[in-house]
Order: sequence, then C-alpha cells, then structure tokens
Amino acid sequence: MVEKISAVTLRVANMEASVRFYKEVLGLEIIYGGEGSSFTSLRTKDGETILNLQHGNTDTHWGRLIFHVSDVDHFWAYLKEKGFHPDSPQDASWGERYFPIRDPDGHELSFARRF
Repeated sequence: MVEKISAVTLRVANMEASVRFYKEVLGLEIIYGGEGSSFTSLRTKDGETILNLQHGNTDTHWGRLIFHVSDVDHFWAYLKEKGFHPDSPQDASWGERYFPIRDPDGHELSFARRF
C-alpha cells in the first residue's frame, strides 16, 4: 500500500521563472538546484512534500497539484496583491474551499482547505 507521495515532478520551460514563482510567491524552500539548474527540488513548509522541477518540453498538460493552505481567502488576496489573477475561491461539494491558478508553465495549481 502507498503510504504517502514523496515528490511530484513538473516539466518547466523556464527554470528561472518557475523557481522564482515556487520560492518567492508560494514560499517553498529550495533543497537542490536552483534558477540556473536543469533540475530543482523544493519542499513545502511541513518538510514532507517535495516538488521537483525538470527543464524540458512542456507541450502536454497532465493534471493539477493541490496545495493546502491555512486560509484560502487570505492566500487568494495575497496572490492578487502579487499581480496574479486567480479565480475567486469557492466551496466545493467534497468539503473544501479552493481556487485554481496556473504556474508560469501552465500547470494548474489549486489552493484548498477543508471546511
């Protein structure tokens, strides 16, 4: 049985822009690589979830990453202040408040919190 997801890897066209987005906007910590690297690993605040960025062809879109945040509406306002234009938060029938946004390579990110 799977116990947890250790890491997710996304292909990115522009490592510098992607690293800046995940580090400076979303607050992930670089643990390997960086803006000038072809492969970068970042981790979330809990230290358990790893996001890998690999430079390469981004022509195919595969799905969505879901991040839990402490306050969905507050995080939505924070992204608006940073110049992004996320969809408005909404309450989902499965018991989460969430909103989506796309990263610099078009990957869909969802920010959610159970209610």
